Amino acid sequence: MTVTEVMDELKSYSNENTKKIGLKHGAKEPLFGVKVQDLKKIQKKVKKDYQLSLDLYDTGNSDAMYLAGLITDEGKITKKDLNKWVKKAYWYMLSEYTVAWIASESKHGYDLALKWIESDKEGIAAAGWATLSCCSTLKQDEDLDITNYKKLLNRIPKEIDKAPNRVRYTMNGFVIAVGASITGLTKQAMKIAEKIGKVEVNMGSTSCKVPLATESIQKIIDKERVGKKRKTARC
Repeated sequence: MTVTEVMDELKSYSNENTKKIGLKHGAKEPLFGVKVQDLKKIQKKVKKDYQLSLDLYDTGNSDAMYLAGLITDEGKITKKDLNKWVKKAYWYMLSEYTVAWIASESKHGYDLALKWIESDKEGIAAAGWATLSCCSTLKQDEDLDITNYKKLLNRIPKEIDKAPNRVRYTMNGFVIAVGASITGLTKQAMKIAEKIGKVEVNMGSTSCKVPLATESIQKIIDKERVGKKRKTARC
């Protein structure tokens, strides 16, 4: 499919209610308000198309940018592409999901994430923590730098209260992801979760809530799913 064909199909799936919800959460024009289930209809037809994904992301249309993440080829995407994507990701559905998913599935994710979390730009730093979370859920423990993940966990209580809004959210998510996914760090993650307690994040006028890390990790423990890895970050 060409960019024009995809954009026409995206427009045909326009949903005013979905658009209103997106705008309420931080999206901005241009966007059509396409439901994820409809985006996946196009994904099913396209499968993976690296160049098309780059072209779609460049449109600046939020729906097209999200779709780009669903169809890109993680084996072909470059550091340059990912740095470009993270800079253009203007709201959390793009920075903390689309970019983080693809970065973590690529060979560049971990190294880029360590740089991104040091950024003074909220969206980039949040993308970094989200990417590190995804890496922990995808890679086997023996393929992760466990020593550095321990250090990153220990940073959270020292920095989270002063971190920007969405960075606090993704730091909290990082504690949950590590506790759930890295067997040897579950106890430490739970201790960190107890230290940070309830993390305050301004969710705007939405009804979204910040998960309590202690409860989230305990649920995984109770279900005996600690250490279960995912095949893909994308959903």
